[in-house]
Amino acid sequence: MDHTKNPAYLRTVAAAVDEFSEAFAEFMALHEVTTGLPPGLAPAVFPKSTCAEHVALAAARRVDRAAGKAREASVITGVKIAVQGLGTFDPITTWGSIRQPRPVLGVDDVYTGCDQIKGHLEQMIAHAETQTAPHIDSAALHPLIWGAAGRLWRDGHHRLAVTSAAEALISQVKTLTGRNDVSETALWQETFSEKPPALGRPRLRWPGDPTDRTVKSMNDGLRQFTAGMQLTVRNSAAHGIGEMMEQDALERLAVLSMVARWVDQCELVLPETVDSNE
Repeated sequence: MDHTKNPAYLRTVAAAVDEFSEAFAEFMALHEVTTGLPPGLAPAVFPKSTCAEHVALAAARRVDRAAGKAREASVITGVKIAVQGLGTFDPITTWGSIRQPRPVLGVDDVYTGCDQIKGHLEQMIAHAETQTAPHIDSAALHPLIWGAAGRLWRDGHHRLAVTSAAEALISQVKTLTGRNDVSETALWQETFSEKPPALGRPRLRWPGDPTDRTVKSMNDGLRQFTAGMQLTVRNSAAHGIGEMMEQDALERLAVLSMVARWVDQCELVLPETVDSNE
């Protein structure tokens, strides 16, 4: 995945650059800019006479920590400061040179570089937002599905995550119906069968008037869709070889999540009288 096209990632980087800028401004509030000497002969800044050494050091350490968080900013934007005879430098990670006897950068270089990086990031975010397609938030999936898949997913086991989620879903249906006597595909077909419930064979029905066209469509669709899901989503994941692509796996989890929510909305219908015939 190309993170430079992800608006959320770019905003995180931009926030890190803002944190660096704020820390650097606080550092500079405690320091004076060196004047009266040719560039490169003395540090570009020195602590103010009213600033204790340990305070100046603590401020510098805060800037260093912020620079560590924002170190990717120059890489992804390509913003560098050119120094004649020395090359180009990242204004964020090289900021500390202003405290050295022979500084590579000046204070203005750090400010200018940060401003250019922030401007470039704003442009990248705006562009990424216009290019980003709708995506699925894995953590927003049905709790049953994400509960079974989450740990495996975070460890990078996408195929196993799909298999585990599918098995958790069918296990829930087995528990609801008390069925463990047929294959999983047949269970889906029988659970949503149009036939009345029988002893040991309860049904799940979409709520509402069964003669209503939408209700009938949902019941017919669930019978076919869930059986197809078992064959295409669960079985292909369980019997496949090699790791599954993240996007492919996430789309399969989304299907399982949708079915899990439908199952939640269905009503369990039990036989009114003992009947051994369907």
